[in-house]
Amino acid sequence: MSGVVPGGNDGSDRGLRRFFRGPRPEAVPVLAARICTLVALLNIAAGVFPRFRRSRLHTFAEVLPGALGPFAAALALSCGVLLLLLAHGLRRHKRRAWRAAVVLLPAGAVAQFTYRHSFIGAAISLALLALLLRHRGEFAALPDPRSRWRALANFVLLGAGSIALGLVIVSVHPKKVVGDPSISERLAHVLYGLFGFEGPVDYTGNTSWTVGFSLGALGMLTALTTVYLAFRPEHPAARLTQDDESRLRELLAKHGGRDSLGHFALRRDKGVVFSPSGKAAVTYRVVSGVMLASGDPIGDVEAWPGAIERFMDEAKAHSWTPAVMGCSETGGEVWTRETGLDALELGDEAVVDVADFSLSGRAMRNVRQMVKRIERNGYETRVRRIRDLGEKELERIQRAAEDWRGTDTERGFSMALGRIGDPNDGDCLIATAHKADEKPGPYGDLKAVIHFVPWGKDGVSLELMRRDRSADPGMNELLIVAALQAAPKLGIERISLNFAMFRAALARGEKLGAGPVLRAWRGLLVFLSRWFQIESLYKFNAKFRPRWEPRFVVYRSSRDLPRIGFAAMQAEGFVTFGLPRFLRRAIAQRRPCPHQTAPAAEREVRAA
Repeated sequence: MSGVVPGGNDGSDRGLRRFFRGPRPEAVPVLAARICTLVALLNIAAGVFPRFRRSRLHTFAEVLPGALGPFAAALALSCGVLLLLLAHGLRRHKRRAWRAAVVLLPAGAVAQFTYRHSFIGAAISLALLALLLRHRGEFAALPDPRSRWRALANFVLLGAGSIALGLVIVSVHPKKVVGDPSISERLAHVLYGLFGFEGPVDYTGNTSWTVGFSLGALGMLTALTTVYLAFRPEHPAARLTQDDESRLRELLAKHGGRDSLGHFALRRDKGVVFSPSGKAAVTYRVVSGVMLASGDPIGDVEAWPGAIERFMDEAKAHSWTPAVMGCSETGGEVWTRETGLDALELGDEAVVDVADFSLSGRAMRNVRQMVKRIERNGYETRVRRIRDLGEKELERIQRAAEDWRGTDTERGFSMALGRIGDPNDGDCLIATAHKADEKPGPYGDLKAVIHFVPWGKDGVSLELMRRDRSADPGMNELLIVAALQAAPKLGIERISLNFAMFRAALARGEKLGAGPVLRAWRGLLVFLSRWFQIESLYKFNAKFRPRWEPRFVVYRSSRDLPRIGFAAMQAEGFVTFGLPRFLRRAIAQRRPCPHQTAPAAEREVRAA
């Protein structure tokens, strides 16, 4: 028999066919982004470093789109920065990034042929243009929500980068510099150059023209991009409309007892997608390109898949990274089954059953002694529904909660409502601590506040804890015990307390026989607790002997976890880029009070 294998050349034939067919359509955005990044870095290096412009690598760089015309240094810098900004949009399948590339590439090809007489450079530009046109269907993602603040962010970040890059440009010509200018003179030369003026640093030969055009190009790029971002049409982030909120409240009235985080879906800085039947919904917020949902879907479990499908379609349409924070085990199973996403245990929610709670016993000794000591010091507690508060008392509580906040921004997303005393939230529960035997302060005898939101008809979920810093320690424990003791009269059978991140690792890591890996992981969590409330929340919740309900994060791939984590920290308020607190207060003082009940005032609050 012959030793020749039939079809032995099939492998090479397939390779040739694959080569001529080009990359897979789904790989084109990443490929285009990588090409843009490579060209950008080469162009920036070619525009900054004079030795690089005379090297063999520059010969390769000249045939790439971007190194155009006799003012190669200035054009390379500006094109390099623009290509770096463009690469991220292409990677995320953005339609506008594709349009910009389609406009810029033929212009680059014409410039290559006109100024450099480079057929190779023009061919590369046109080849990339043909690739983008052929796979234009891969670039269909809609724009992200944006605001005017991006113009200010662009001016600050790009301006700082231009100054830093300008200092490099001014300093990489040591043999051409006249004299020995100081750092302040170099910085002044950069600032003058960004505005198109000649600075105090002198050069020999044509170097001053190269530096001047480069700095001018950076300054013009900063100005033009800032003006574009400031005057382009604004697409605000999704917000709950009055109709959306009414539909969500109807779903919560029927199915709100399923998830303790359900009422937090009524935050008005969230968007919402409903299932085709309207029997389920998923609320979300978009942060740094991450479409972040919290808790389980709202509504009938049988309609959850429809709402989840709408959520994933919306994420795909905008090329957002889908993620879910703090869903229950049942919710995690549905999310992973319907979408193919993965789930990771994030922590545990502390739930106290009112019927099982008691201050007696050795396990509750510390809480019992703390509560008795505070009561002997003259404190008293009141537990009421929001609808039972008077207008003046409610306004005083609102001002106290705002002023007692320990951070510049309101923290919370997955377990925070972000408001107290809204007319539609009359079922919310509020516990207050008072001390009448001393001189009244700006909020009367009020010393601490705890706010709960409804969890179905027979439960509440902790939303906010605030206290006067001059009050005795233990105010939070006092009010939680007061709420638990008053719960039977209010028809409340279960109370959800704080969410404890990585609770299982902290609990197992301190037990006898824990392995070195688990102990090291617990040690890291304890170290991070200096800045984030990780261990402290776990120990606080554990005082009340709760049952622990696991909560999960749902994500697409492991490489998305850092991005999701950063977006979650932004949503929860740990990382902020907003206005300073004094400016926010000045703006808030011009708006109507949130407890106004008149329809006109409510419309003004919603519009604001």
